[in-house]
Amino acid sequence: MVLSFVGKIQKGISYFVHKRHDFSEELVAEDVREGYFAVVAMKDGEIKRFIIGLEYLSDPEFIGLLDQAQEEYGFMHKGAIAVPCQPQQLQNIIDGHR
Repeated sequence: MVLSFVGKIQKGISYFVHKRHDFSEELVAEDVREGYFAVVAMKDGEIKRFIIGLEYLSDPEFIGLLDQAQEEYGFMHKGAIAVPCQPQQLQNIIDGHR
């Protein structure tokens, strides 16, 4: 199920990257460059936005967060991907991937 979700994200990002001339300022924040996407970590009142690379879509720990997000929020939402974790937990995944 999560792999299907990751595939949809990759396909959608690929579509938008190839259609860059169709972007409006409302769809993509200026700080999200090609090859990156926005993720919001939020739990227990703590919220932090991250801009992370597409390579995290193959990281097992990040995929686990996506699975939790699917269970809690479903697939239908706009904007940044929201994951139900403490911002420090996502930061640890990012730091461990480098």
